[in-house]
Amino acid sequence: MAIKKRTKVEAGFSMSSMTDIIFLLLLFFIMASTMSSPNDIKLNLPQSKATSSTKAVIAKVSIDAKGNYFVAKGNAQPEAIAPELLESYILNLVAQDTTTYIALHADQDIAYKEVVKVLDIANHNKLKLVIATQTADK
Repeated sequence: MAIKKRTKVEAGFSMSSMTDIIFLLLLFFIMASTMSSPNDIKLNLPQSKATSSTKAVIAKVSIDAKGNYFVAKGNAQPEAIAPELLESYILNLVAQDTTTYIALHADQDIAYKEVVKVLDIANHNKLKLVIATQTADK
């Protein structure tokens, strides 16, 4: 006489290990996204042998290789701005504090006229402007 076992196999699994993996992946992507800076502007600054720097910069005007203008107040993230609005934006920043400089970060491959536009704005309004460069390797 054959005795049969009456054990049935259940077709289910525990979701706790799956949720642990999902939360770990979520945590990884959150931490990885905060470490990268997608708003950084890639610029090839011209080289210079001068090593002096200014500490009191109120505005940073950047011009990328495509001729796009970006303005950042202090150490804030740069924001895109139309060239025709650049002068009024800079004057608003300088009205808050007149003792600081405006730093011009221009890509070395842009047309010279784009740099001259910013220089003209600074000269016309008697603003203090410094041009940012990379230190040349010796």
